[in-house]
Amino acid sequence: MSIKILTDSASDISREDAQKMGIEIAPLKISFGEEQYYDGVDLTPNEFYKKLVKSKSLPKTSQVTPYDFEQKFEQLTANGDEVIAIVLSSKLSGTCEAAKAAAERFAGKVHVFDSLNVAAGERIICNYALSLIEKGLSAKEVVAELEKIRDKVCITATLDTLEYLKKGGRISGASAIMGSILNIKPVAKLDDGVVKMMGKARGYKKAIALMNNAIKESGVDFDKPCGIIWTGLEPEIATAYLQNSKDLWGEHRVPTYIVGSTIGTHIGPGVVGVAYFKK
Repeated sequence: MSIKILTDSASDISREDAQKMGIEIAPLKISFGEEQYYDGVDLTPNEFYKKLVKSKSLPKTSQVTPYDFEQKFEQLTANGDEVIAIVLSSKLSGTCEAAKAAAERFAGKVHVFDSLNVAAGERIICNYALSLIEKGLSAKEVVAELEKIRDKVCITATLDTLEYLKKGGRISGASAIMGSILNIKPVAKLDDGVVKMMGKARGYKKAIALMNNAIKESGVDFDKPCGIIWTGLEPEIATAYLQNSKDLWGEHRVPTYIVGSTIGTHIGPGVVGVAYFKK
């Protein structure tokens, strides 16, 4: 008997990476009008951003259903294995509740963990869980350890535009226009499972400095997984960020991950951010 990790596509783990890591992905759905796709399955991040920049309105995302989770759990537990389902924040989606509802049928074989995170924040929790499994911890012990470190997982990002927050109804059109005129770049973070504005700055460099200062204050635990996130069609923004932030990252090899449609819908292209465990 072994322990399997399942996560949802909001973790932005590609199918190729999932196969290498030995984990299973439950995809959310995304709709552009009448066209519906499974996130990361029949709509890649690149294809998504090409559609997003052309779309006049925001696409709609749909949570993983209890039935979808049930099918995954059935498959993964068929030979007696246990499953740890690491899912996106319950404060942002009903996916966690769907997973819990599906897990009830599996009599302790499935353990659902609310990451209170998204994107690479969710991903690095999966990486950490895999390291605990490799050390020989039981499924219950792994979940207990994840609960201990959940509030140490940080994700923060600098947004390039306010346009997508406006489309999503999170700010007014007037605020978006004024922000564009003044070259305002918002810096956001995930705090206790919900997105909060950490600050705003005039210009990209000042916004990055604001974000990096916050990271320095909390400190990065380089003994645990971390990653740089980016959105859009230009991966160079992630490598440029690393090159320009050597005072923070030094010689550490930090992987970069593209943000998929589940979160990219709401923040748009041109975003760069960081997911890490604080000290």
